[in-house]
Amino acid sequence: MFYHVMIGSNDIEQSKRFYDAVLGTLGAGEPFRNEAPSGHIRLFYRHEGSTFCVSEPINGEEATCANGGTIGFKCHSPEQVQIFHDTAVANGGQSIEDPPGLREGATGAMHLAYVRDPDGNKLCAIYRVK
Repeated sequence: MFYHVMIGSNDIEQSKRFYDAVLGTLGAGEPFRNEAPSGHIRLFYRHEGSTFCVSEPINGEEATCANGGTIGFKCHSPEQVQIFHDTAVANGGQSIEDPPGLREGATGAMHLAYVRDPDGNKLCAIYRVK
């Protein structure tokens, strides 16, 4: 359903270091770096048919995170969920909510980990148990 997701950053180089490490745990490579006509820098991480983008706000205002918003990243194993979490924390992210692990819910069992990136965006690593 989704082609891409874009978030804002107040420090694009810090975001690049963070997302290079974190998205690298999922197999994403180096981002395509683009300078918008406005002069603002945008990073495009492409992986498995999807694109995750980080941009300096083109309107020149401060980037803010979405209250109630979460971006979920599909993992291929419980171990990858833990690695995603630990890599995020080691690169300036903050662990939030319950510790990474197995959760039982109405839609079945899944391994989850929640973190905030350096700009406060809420990320979720998820592996759905088959």
